[in-house]
Amino acid sequence: MASNIDFVQYVADQCAGAGQITAKKMFGDYGIYCDGKIFGLICDDRFYLKPTEAARPLLRSLDMQPPYEGAKPYFYIADVDDHDYLSTLVRETCNALPAPKPKKKN
Repeated sequence: MASNIDFVQYVADQCAGAGQITAKKMFGDYGIYCDGKIFGLICDDRFYLKPTEAARPLLRSLDMQPPYEGAKPYFYIADVDDHDYLSTLVRETCNALPAPKPKKKN
């Protein structure tokens, strides 16, 4: 089951306090980015955050699940209605993630 674009936009809006949030369709679901850095996935209308030690202590509950079959576990974030909470989680996660590699020019 693919994600509903309205849900994807809602999650993006809720994370907007962390920076410029965009979502890109990937294999029927979505990757979600902050200032060009991928920090999570939205699969089957569920929000998954890349696991980092920076975000772990901020989580209201630790629930790790794979976003799709065969994937490594991510933090599953059930509470997507708290703008400040999501913005803080995304900001701390992105600060802990490495910068994206520059794209090779052909």
